[in-house]
Amino acid sequence: MSWWEALAIFAAGIAAGGINAVVGSGTLITFPVLLGFGYSPVTANVSNTIGLVPGSISGAIGYRRELAGQRPRLLRLGLASLLGGITGAILLLTLPAGAFKAIVPVLIVVALVLVVLQPRLARGLAARRAGNGTPEEGPRHGGALLWVAVFGTGIYGGYFGAAQGVLLLALFGVFIAENLQRMNAVKNVLAAVVNGVAAILFMVVADVAWWVVLLIALGSVIGGQIGAKVGRKLPPTALRAVIVAVGLIAVIRLLL
Repeated sequence: MSWWEALAIFAAGIAAGGINAVVGSGTLITFPVLLGFGYSPVTANVSNTIGLVPGSISGAIGYRRELAGQRPRLLRLGLASLLGGITGAILLLTLPAGAFKAIVPVLIVVALVLVVLQPRLARGLAARRAGNGTPEEGPRHGGALLWVAVFGTGIYGGYFGAAQGVLLLALFGVFIAENLQRMNAVKNVLAAVVNGVAAILFMVVADVAWWVVLLIALGSVIGGQIGAKVGRKLPPTALRAVIVAVGLIAVIRLLL
């Protein structure tokens, strides 16, 4: 590895860590860089996943204030992410490299529509619950349907993970009546769980480029702190706009 390749991977790690803390989709920055330097898709994916774990933790720590009082929610949804991440990592090691290629852009587009419509959907759900005599905020942690959806997102995250954060934020916006920044904090923790459990499995059984892991890890830790500081200052409308913009870029990149 030349010094400029190392610098490029480190810089990509910073960018990925930052965008993951704010929205998600950092993989769409680091993964193409690794492919461009000649790493195989599976080795690039595995090394990228391991390297981004410290950045995910860094982003979660940066949002620690917004995590206050959310321990029961984190435990409930964290279990779904844990099981999904294990499943997705196993699928990565057993399925063809392009198994999810066709469905991923569709998932992201659906998520973006949900993000855009989230305020209207939330008001509609609240009105329906009020009409049925149920609590206006609905299930505090989103109910069984959200748990299953988070599990499914964990499978995708363990397999590839690009725009995992967009999918999670879209689901939270529909199923949980909560401040968007607090949901973003939960998203960071769940992403760290998925990446972390997948990374453990990969380190045991997969081919890992450890210098790549180190460079991405160092960069993503820095980026995670920067992203948390920037993201938590964005008002809900601006954060929603960033989510949509990043999601559209993700769709375009995946289709090209």
